[in-house]
Amino acid sequence: MTALLVLVATLFGASASSAAPVPPPEWLVVEDRPWDDGTSLDIRFPLAKEDTDSANPVRYQVQMSGEYLGLYADLIQVTATPEQRRRNEITARASELNIGEPYWFRIRTVDAAGARSAFVETGPDGVRPRRQWFDGRRFWLLTISLLICGAVIWYIIRSRLGARYTIRRIAGLDAMEDAVGRATEMGRACLFVPGVNDINEIQTIAGLTILGRIGERAADYDCPIDVPTSRSLVMTAARETLAAAYSKAGHPEAYREDAAYYVTDEQFGYVAHLTGKMVREKPAACFYMGSFFAESLILAETGNAIGAIQIAGTAQPAQLPFFVAACDYTLIGEEFFAASAYLSGDPDQLGTLKGQDFGKFFVAVVVAVGVLLSLAAAATGSQSLKAATAYLRNSVLGE
Repeated sequence: MTALLVLVATLFGASASSAAPVPPPEWLVVEDRPWDDGTSLDIRFPLAKEDTDSANPVRYQVQMSGEYLGLYADLIQVTATPEQRRRNEITARASELNIGEPYWFRIRTVDAAGARSAFVETGPDGVRPRRQWFDGRRFWLLTISLLICGAVIWYIIRSRLGARYTIRRIAGLDAMEDAVGRATEMGRACLFVPGVNDINEIQTIAGLTILGRIGERAADYDCPIDVPTSRSLVMTAARETLAAAYSKAGHPEAYREDAAYYVTDEQFGYVAHLTGKMVREKPAACFYMGSFFAESLILAETGNAIGAIQIAGTAQPAQLPFFVAACDYTLIGEEFFAASAYLSGDPDQLGTLKGQDFGKFFVAVVVAVGVLLSLAAAATGSQSLKAATAYLRNSVLGE
């Protein structure tokens, strides 16, 4: 009889416990997130009154639906942190939403025993995320961009006023004149390949800038130069570049319009023409300046086989190893883009180059500060240092 009474009491106690879960938060507020791109909403709610035991915290289950009285799906489940307990409020975020579309939210508590409370819901009109005039996540991107652009403008102004900037010697550019001179002594032509991309590729433009300098030397030494292209617009630009170079050198009558000519847009058809021409005519100097892909090693090895001096320049990271291995000189990445400032000495280009260097230095300093903060946070366990590191990584250098 006693055992039966204990059993009945236990059952009724369990039923009573399950019938009286921790009540839900008193209110739920969902608002459009300020200073964002219109894909996020901020969620706020207070702690439940019974959520006082940090050893057995209450879980808060937030659900979201895309239509009124529709199906809800779990969005997040959170427990209060010490800071949130101090403020008696929990904040969360719903992200990756559709701009302008309404969403409905509800929340309930789940205690340590798994008992669930009733839901507290938002109003029937829903909440719509809206795009703001300025996305606050881009604040540091804007700040750094303005800082670097301001440095570029400042150095351009100083350069125009007569300031002198020293550019590190680029051996590959200095070797171009020697290469053209060797071709002249051997009575052979120079071959200039401006890459396989069209004129809208910045590497192609950088290559044509270098073509102007090589064209001047070829005009001075009366050395023939061939510029086969894989794009018709590149052919036109190459012809204009060579014509200007020959005029600048004082030999406009020596310019040949057919020095730059069109081959084909097809990548390996173009490469087959180049390799055949190199084997037949054996140019003494080969210049590869532009954007290259799988053909880089084919061209470089062919030029190496015929004994030509080879100077390459590209910003394609995957192709640089092939040029470095098979060519005499290689302009790597930034060297390639700095070539026009190096060759011309133009104040605007020199100022731009100096401003870019300032930007690189600034980013390097920020990265170094982040590394030091991360090491200090790991060594001391300081929460403030960890927060500073996270802010630097996620907000300043990230989003």
